[in-house]
Amino acid sequence: MHHGNHFYGHAHVLAEYCGLDPADPPRIDGYLQHGWNVADGLGGGTPYAPGLPIFVWSERTRRRAWSMGRPLATVIGSPFLYLMRSIPAESTKRDGTIWYPFHGWEGQHVSGDHQRLVDEIVATEAGPITFCLYWQEYRDDRVRAFYEQAGRVICHGYRGYMRMQTDPRFLHNQLAELRSHRRVASNRLSSAVMYGAAAGCEPAVYGDPMRLASEDLATAERVRREWPELQGVAPDPATARATAMAELGDGYLASPAELRALLGWTAAHRAASTAREAA
Repeated sequence: MHHGNHFYGHAHVLAEYCGLDPADPPRIDGYLQHGWNVADGLGGGTPYAPGLPIFVWSERTRRRAWSMGRPLATVIGSPFLYLMRSIPAESTKRDGTIWYPFHGWEGQHVSGDHQRLVDEIVATEAGPITFCLYWQEYRDDRVRAFYEQAGRVICHGYRGYMRMQTDPRFLHNQLAELRSHRRVASNRLSSAVMYGAAAGCEPAVYGDPMRLASEDLATAERVRREWPELQGVAPDPATARATAMAELGDGYLASPAELRALLGWTAAHRAASTAREAA
């Protein structure tokens, strides 16, 4: 199915939760939402084969999908929450802030003043700062240098593309880092901020939002308008976490047996799929 199902090791996390081989997750019979999404759960421009289900994170996303002509949307919760359920938190000391600068992707790049952003972050954060860069920025020596002058710089791994070079431990790396920090912050509301709030960090969204090439400015403004409880230097942590958990699908996680059935991972489903491919 669509290669986006493997982004960030999502299919691998779900396979492990279901008791299957995380190194070789079966094909998902549908489209899995691969990031916090303010539309129908699919990435912009994702080619969609009519009649196949979309597995979305939250009820709010399911309702949007339905209103946009995608009635076959099923809420299963986010892979990150499944991982949190699988790996109980240890009582370790949290310290400092993990900061996620807004990033682009292969098809769209971000432009902005990194030095100005770093200066604002250093002036705002009280403790040590870990900057987590997306793989594109991490591999760019010029961009990485702005952040290396102000703190520790890491990358959770490569998202993957066309099922190649996917880091199946991406979310594991991210969860471990989030659980070791007191705060999580970014210059735009994103999956990382939602994950951090869910994992017990105090969230924040502030600083120059920068510009994404050819982005939909109305959508960007809508995000700032509709989720004010997660915006600012010091939002109320309890309120922010409640919103994040709802957006990530808390209360909708399936049991391993249920999830195998939904994703087409039962023995009967897989046998039928093999037979169709051989026909």
